[in-house]
Amino acid sequence: MDHCPSIRPRNQLQSAVPHSARMYDYYLEGKDNFAADREAAEAAVAVFPYIAEAARANRRFLHRVVRYLARDAGIDQFLDVGTGIPTSPNLHEVSQALVPETAVVYVDNDPLVLAHARALLPSSPQGRTAYLDCDLLDPERIITSDEVRQTLDLSRPVALTLIAVLHFVPDEADPLGVVGRLLDELPSGSYLALSQMTADFAEESIGLLAETYRDRGIAAQPRSRAEVAKFVEQLELVEPGIVAAHRWRPDTDLDLGLRDEQVSVWAVLARKP
Repeated sequence: MDHCPSIRPRNQLQSAVPHSARMYDYYLEGKDNFAADREAAEAAVAVFPYIAEAARANRRFLHRVVRYLARDAGIDQFLDVGTGIPTSPNLHEVSQALVPETAVVYVDNDPLVLAHARALLPSSPQGRTAYLDCDLLDPERIITSDEVRQTLDLSRPVALTLIAVLHFVPDEADPLGVVGRLLDELPSGSYLALSQMTADFAEESIGLLAETYRDRGIAAQPRSRAEVAKFVEQLELVEPGIVAAHRWRPDTDLDLGLRDEQVSVWAVLARKP
C-alpha cells in the first residue's frame, strides 16, 4: 500500500482522543471504538438524539446509490474517498454482487482504517480492490497513485463516492477545489455521489452537534442545500436530485418512516457530461 503524505496533520491512533470514524462506528453499533469515542458520541446524541438513525440512513443511501450505479448506470469502477472503518456490506461487496468485475479503490488516511484495510480487500475472483493510505485534501496524489492507476482505467467512467466525509472538511481547506480536481481526471460518463450533514432541517440541534465535534478537536461543518449544489453545478443531476438521504430512491420502510430533521443529511448523485 502506498502512503500519501497528508497536507493536514495526520491522525495518530490515540485511544484517549475521540475520532469521527470511530464515533460513526459506534453509531452503527460497531466494536471498533474506545471510551473517548463513546463519550463523545453520547455527547453528540445528547444534542441530536437521531444521530444513529441518521448514520444508518446515510449507510443505506450508499448501498442504494452503489446498486443504482452498478445495475442501472453500467458503472464497474469506484473511487471511494473517506472510506471509514469497514462495515459490511462494504461498497465492493454491494457492487460486485451485481457486477463481479467491478474494481474499487478505497482511500482514507486514518490509521485505524488502515489497520482494518484487509477487510476491504477481499474481492470477487473477477474484480479488484485496492486501499490507498492518503488524505482527501491531496487529490493530486490520489489520482497519480499506483493504487488508482493500476486498479482503475481512467479512460472509462468511474464513480467517485464521497459519503459523509465533506462535512469534516472546512471551507478554508477548499473542498470545492479538491472535489473539482478529482473530477477533472475522470472521463465523461463518470459520476459523483456525496452526502453531507446539513442544518437546513434542524438548525439548532445540528449547530450544537457541530459544536460538540469541534469542542473535541474534530472539524465539522454543516452545509446548506445551496452549498451542496455547488459541488455538482457542472454535472447532470440524477433523479431525484439533491434530497435528504432517506429520500434518495428509498426501498425500505426504515427510510419511509423517517423525517428530514431526523436524518439532516443531503445526498446527491450526478453525472459528468
